[in-house]
Amino acid sequence: MAMYQSNDRSRIHPRSTASFRGAQGGDEPRAQPHGPVRGRADGPIIDQDGREIPEVELRPFPGGGFRFDFGSANPFGNLSREQRLARLDAMAKLLDVAFILPGTNIRYGIDGIIGLIPVVGDIIAAALSLWLVREARALGAPWHIAARMLGNVAIQGVVGAVPVAGDAFDVLFRANMRNARLLRRWLDRQPR
Repeated sequence: MAMYQSNDRSRIHPRSTASFRGAQGGDEPRAQPHGPVRGRADGPIIDQDGREIPEVELRPFPGGGFRFDFGSANPFGNLSREQRLARLDAMAKLLDVAFILPGTNIRYGIDGIIGLIPVVGDIIAAALSLWLVREARALGAPWHIAARMLGNVAIQGVVGAVPVAGDAFDVLFRANMRNARLLRRWLDRQPR
């Protein structure tokens, strides 16, 4: 391991394998004039999951920048069919029936809360519902199931745009739960 001394020559700091020698030559290392040494790391580079990162992935592109492997960093990428279906069910419940109105038996979800925001809330709620339809297609749902799911989302989106009555309709219609049920029934009829 190479060493160098600071300007006051009282401290010695370990650095990378690169050695810095003064213009006079000799064996005594000299302080670097411009900040810390940027050299090769000693040992493997480990990512946050404890896997070793190959050196090839650490090299910059010829045009600059670094590569990023979206496949390993995507928490939703490598899920099994059952995990995707469980995630879809959980999202539908969160959007439509996650909470109970105190003192009543009326259940509502984030979709009903977001829908209270005029225009923007309805667009966000529809986008979340459309994500569920996309997930159903990724699970292999045929076009007629996806069309029924899109119909449910359209009904909720159009009627939900009406200021007060639309928000009440959103809470009671529960398009996401209907869509999850549609998909679940279709999947149950499929051979394994």
